[in-house]
Amino acid sequence: MSKSHHNTQRKKKSKTKKHIHDQEHTHWNRRSFIQALGLAGVGSMTIGQSAISATKPSPLSVALSETENDKVLVIIRLKGGNDGLNTIVPIYDYGTYANLRPTIRHDQNDLLNLNADFAIPNYMSGLESLWGDGKMKVIHGVGYPEQNLSHFSSTEIWASTDSENVETTGWWGRYFEDLYPDYLSNPPEDPPAIQIGSVGNLVFKGNNNNYSFTVANPEQLATVAENGTIHDVLNVPDCVYGDKLLFMRSTANTTFRYSQVINDAYMSATNNAPYEDEDLSKQMAIVARMIKGGLGTKVYMVTLNGFDTHANQLNYQRTLLEDLSDSIKNFYTDLEAGGMSDKVLTMTISEFGRRPYENGSNGTDHGAASPVLLFGDGLQGSGFVGDHPNLSQWDANDNLIPTADFRDVYSSVLTDWFCLDPSVVSTILLNQNYQNLDLGFNCEVLSTSDFSNTTRLQHTATYRDNTTYVELNMPTAAQVDIRLYDIMGREIGSLTNKMLFAGKHQIDVKETIKQRLSYGQYIYRIATGGQFYSNSIIIK
Repeated sequence: MSKSHHNTQRKKKSKTKKHIHDQEHTHWNRRSFIQALGLAGVGSMTIGQSAISATKPSPLSVALSETENDKVLVIIRLKGGNDGLNTIVPIYDYGTYANLRPTIRHDQNDLLNLNADFAIPNYMSGLESLWGDGKMKVIHGVGYPEQNLSHFSSTEIWASTDSENVETTGWWGRYFEDLYPDYLSNPPEDPPAIQIGSVGNLVFKGNNNNYSFTVANPEQLATVAENGTIHDVLNVPDCVYGDKLLFMRSTANTTFRYSQVINDAYMSATNNAPYEDEDLSKQMAIVARMIKGGLGTKVYMVTLNGFDTHANQLNYQRTLLEDLSDSIKNFYTDLEAGGMSDKVLTMTISEFGRRPYENGSNGTDHGAASPVLLFGDGLQGSGFVGDHPNLSQWDANDNLIPTADFRDVYSSVLTDWFCLDPSVVSTILLNQNYQNLDLGFNCEVLSTSDFSNTTRLQHTATYRDNTTYVELNMPTAAQVDIRLYDIMGREIGSLTNKMLFAGKHQIDVKETIKQRLSYGQYIYRIATGGQFYSNSIIIK
């Protein structure tokens, strides 16, 4: 049993020790500090001395909330561009494959056949039982037209679903923004999404908020999960320096709004599988405990880095794919022990594939089409989806030609796994319709109104010349009440309370409030048509 498995069994640290040297400082402990800012993840913050809630949800948010179910998606990002041909080997055309890769090909004796046409390298044997149990599907040739070969740009395209690479929001960010328009001041009890690694990725970003609890690495998330905080706010020096250190650490902790609920879920479950002491395995072990512990998070994104295999690919990719296959096997063994394996779908993504032929450094360069792997009981049988790219037909950049669009995969997951109405899915995918793939899900989609042309109030904070503005784009004329609050939830004043016509409006915050505002973070809250919206701003 690995060392990391033993670490997950450690008991919760004692929270009885108190930092007290003066009565006026006793409120700066972790729990009370977070609660004072209204960021404890208990469902709301207090504004104007009273708890707030959205009293009249928009039709779109109603449609989204009515289709909420207990299903979970785990996205595994294979960062760097995974070589699909050496992951799912096309043995139906092995001669062509071998000629393209005389040095880095897999020998047929080193392959495990999934069927008569395709195989995996034998070091991925952890997936063999999942395939045999009907819990694995492979979508062939996933990509998009005119593949962008930049790591950064293609990653943003996969996150935003905009192949022009100009959209600044992510597909899950748009979903959660419609579901929780008043997220900042009235958040759900559990984090909508949890992200390990891939800091800065757009996938969970909306226009006004990022809806994921994001940490840089599994060690950082383990600290939050085991202790309910990321920085120690108990063991600090009993002096002026200690007071300042305590304040800075506590402030940092408040950015992790949901640390306590994550801690509660993590500590209420254990792992029941022999996870390896490897990068992805550690992440999946933590995710399994959170799911089994009852955390209501819908989407997890974990990251396995190192797939940019320009050189020495056989060794590098083997290490990564062994971690992937072992992690997946243990993850579903763990979930099955907790009776949760039928509720969780796992999906791999990677910004692009690799060239069909090897380069001069025993590696492969940036390419296009690559398989997406799916795992879970809900697939109702193993198999292959779509057509494999023709190994002998390349695009103008010598890349394989995709046979499936990655947005087809997203549309299928949203429609057939999360049971969202197709018109709602269209709004999430930038008002575009994509082909739904037969992934084996059995979902009766709710019948709702057509929301494909739903108009929304758009609002944001902008900063120019040390001036802070609140900008709105009104879809129709309506009475609008906008109020400014400090981070403690105290009302500072009104920014506007009048009828605003359709179109764009700009409000200079400091000029409108007409009182001195200290530098720092504030919150504005918009009320219009019975719907609330909120966002944070910085006064400069």
